[in-house]
Amino acid sequence: MRGRTGYRVRSAGLAAGLLVTSLLAAGAAQGASYEFVPAPQADLNRVYRVDKATGEVISCQYGLQENTIGTTLCFGPGEGAGPQAPSEYSLVASRHLREAGVFRVNQRTGAMSICYVLDDAVVCTPQGNAGSAAPGAAKP
Repeated sequence: MRGRTGYRVRSAGLAAGLLVTSLLAAGAAQGASYEFVPAPQADLNRVYRVDKATGEVISCQYGLQENTIGTTLCFGPGEGAGPQAPSEYSLVASRHLREAGVFRVNQRTGAMSICYVLDDAVVCTPQGNAGSAAPGAAKP
């Protein structure tokens, strides 16, 4: 009996440890969930990144730097590009060859906004949805 009780305790401890490790790994994977999309503009080497849970958008591109192999220029979130209400976000690039921005899409609500680099930051328009009135629009 004594041996079996010890075995059960060790098995329970091992199972609990494996469960905790599994949950931590899943949480870490979920916390770092990003999507990347290139800007559709044909002559622009810019990539946008969205945090799929928060909707925060940043962008990076290659930049020339004298006497080096170059540098990575990144633009942090500016107006409207910071964290949004928790949801499931993704990015969609249009097929317009002169468009430097991308659409941020809320997969749960269908709301969209346009995000682009302005000065030294990524900015996004307010989220809109075909079922919602435009900001400032007259209501019937």
